[in-house]
Amino acid sequence: QVQLVESGGGLVQAGGSLRLSCAASGSIFMFNPVGWYRQAPGKQRELVADITTTGSTNYADSVKGRFTISRDNAKNTVYLAMNSLQPEDTAVYYCRGEGASGSVRHIYWGQGTQVTVSS
Repeated sequence: QVQLVESGGGLVQAGGSLRLSCAASGSIFMFNPVGWYRQAPGKQRELVADITTTGSTNYADSVKGRFTISRDNAKNTVYLAMNSLQPEDTAVYYCRGEGASGSVRHIYWGQGTQVTVSS
């Protein structure tokens, strides 16, 4: 039974910083890639950043140079450090993980954490 729980969101002024955390109830982050997504009202959910089991990272162009994704396999936790936040970063941020039962792949989403950036 895998559960993902995000935390760390909140209200911040433009130019401020937040660090989001995503904790998994299992050890899936040790063996599978993890991604952070966000969804603003009226918009599609979009990939923000992801990280592989070997530590390779990818970022959306809109957040490159400002956000950093990292993982702590021992704690089954991934992080998203967000700097220089802007109002356009306002969204619900979701953690995405995956696992497998035999040959069946499962996708897991957290409940989301709200990030609001005021100008």
